[in-house]
Amino acid sequence: MDTITLLPHARLPRAHAHRETLTSCVDAHGRAHWLLCDGRPRGPVHDATVVTVDGGRTRITELNAVRACHPKLDALPDGGFVVADARRRGTADHVQVFDASGRAVRSFAVGDAVEHLLADTEGTLWAGYFDEGVFGSDPLSAPGLRRWSAAGEPLWELPLTNPGGVIADCYALNVAGRTAWACYYTDFPLVRVRADGTVRAWSSPVAGAHALAVLGPAVAYAGGYGTHDRLTLCRLDGDAATPYREYVMTLPDGSALGRHRAVGRGSRLFVLPQGSEEWLLWDLAHQA
Repeated sequence: MDTITLLPHARLPRAHAHRETLTSCVDAHGRAHWLLCDGRPRGPVHDATVVTVDGGRTRITELNAVRACHPKLDALPDGGFVVADARRRGTADHVQVFDASGRAVRSFAVGDAVEHLLADTEGTLWAGYFDEGVFGSDPLSAPGLRRWSAAGEPLWELPLTNPGGVIADCYALNVAGRTAWACYYTDFPLVRVRADGTVRAWSSPVAGAHALAVLGPAVAYAGGYGTHDRLTLCRLDGDAATPYREYVMTLPDGSALGRHRAVGRGSRLFVLPQGSEEWLLWDLAHQA
């Protein structure tokens, strides 16, 4: 099988390498962000630092009174950030919005068991939930896939009856522009949701993909059951995604990828190897 070599995209500056990384993300514009703390947080409220790498530029934002124990991070169009705790305790607000100066300006709830929280280019938030949120006691996460305003207002939720069928666990979520693409358990349909709430679905040849890259009628599935380093390229044909080529993803030096996190943003797939502070990149737009 042919290989695809991932390319370096953004690395945490060495001056911050001694600090504890709580989480990291790549935003809608391709900027990489690391949420850092001086050692593991010792209490439910702590200060943290966001280090942003955008090309050759680095920006530091100090966040005050972060409450998330299992944080999800993304950037907002106004220069601020959203930090959500993946687990919601009772009825507590577990999502915080910080302005560009790092000041907490509002908090709200989006539901328990947040697997994905991605901001689009307009600043609205797409949340995908894992099974404990879908089947748990929190009604906010029961729909499995939702869209929220940055003020915490519910804007859309995946209907129980939709072309993709019932959701049990949101495995992959790609947000590009104002459109979201998702792949979820149990049948792993490829589902497209536009900003107006219109849902379209295609059957998928890949079960268990953990990230997606999408460009026009082409889609790339990253991973799958038993094939964590596999990249499956497909064409959207009628109501199905039809595979036409498979690759094995490798590190820039050609070695095995190993365990990693991945997120798709439009045509670009960003990959963070386990134990690394460097995001890697592959772009479907550059694939022949």
